[in-house]
Amino acid sequence: MNISFVLNGKPISIDVEPTTLLCDLLRETLALTGTHVGCDTSQCGACVVHVDDSSVKSCTLLAVAVDGTRVTTVEGLGKPDALHPMQLAFHENHGLQCGFCTPGMLMSSVEFAHRHPNPTEADVRHWLEGNLCRCTGYQNIVTSVLRGTAAMHAAQGA
Repeated sequence: MNISFVLNGKPISIDVEPTTLLCDLLRETLALTGTHVGCDTSQCGACVVHVDDSSVKSCTLLAVAVDGTRVTTVEGLGKPDALHPMQLAFHENHGLQCGFCTPGMLMSSVEFAHRHPNPTEADVRHWLEGNLCRCTGYQNIVTSVLRGTAAMHAAQGA
């Protein structure tokens, strides 16, 4: 089945099997390995991408469902020499350790920041309940999201 969508700002058209999961299309076919697969059951959040600016867990979404949409992966957030404000906040505030959950955390956090311009720590913790980290204890992730959100809104106001 042929599907067409915009991936990280670039239009693509590709043939996929009707049973192909979006995470498999991204990782295996399109070599965008920043989208991680940790559970295959929508529990961990490592596979989160944006579809039309909403966070979705790509391990339970069929690729055919993104036909006609805009998909953004962690590779589409920023560049190595120009990080997205949320990526920079995670870097500066040690919001990662092993890095496995980080792409999903970043993608979820960017949507969160768009929806919550003045969040509390409790807001961040509630939003990220669907993203698991086995390393950090979450405090530095929460700090990173709060600072990343502030930086995103400051950049929009500038």
